[in-house]
Amino acid sequence: MLGEDKIVRCIADAALEEKALDLIMLDVRELTILADYFVIASGRSSVQIRSIAENIEKKMAELGIDLLRRDGYQESKWVVLDYGSWIVHVFHPEQRDYYKLEDLWGDAPAVQVDLR
Repeated sequence: MLGEDKIVRCIADAALEEKALDLIMLDVRELTILADYFVIASGRSSVQIRSIAENIEKKMAELGIDLLRRDGYQESKWVVLDYGSWIVHVFHPEQRDYYKLEDLWGDAPAVQVDLR
């Protein structure tokens, strides 16, 4: 079984390789049964948003972690990758500002990412 630190680093590294903006990881275990962690990032364009999501999918697959569900690829304004315990949200800045997931889950502590 993979450690949380390795998964955190994998998602963060994959997103940042594609120049994701404003990456934040939230520990929502005490707030919801939907997932243990939410990862939220932004891309400047639909193409970049898809690239970020695709790179995360690729890197997680290399770790042997299966994607359960993907949504939002058509318009690529808000792409969601569901890995069960981890849900990744990649937003266009306008959608991120509109939906304000960080505010909605404001009681969730941020997870520190060691990117060594």
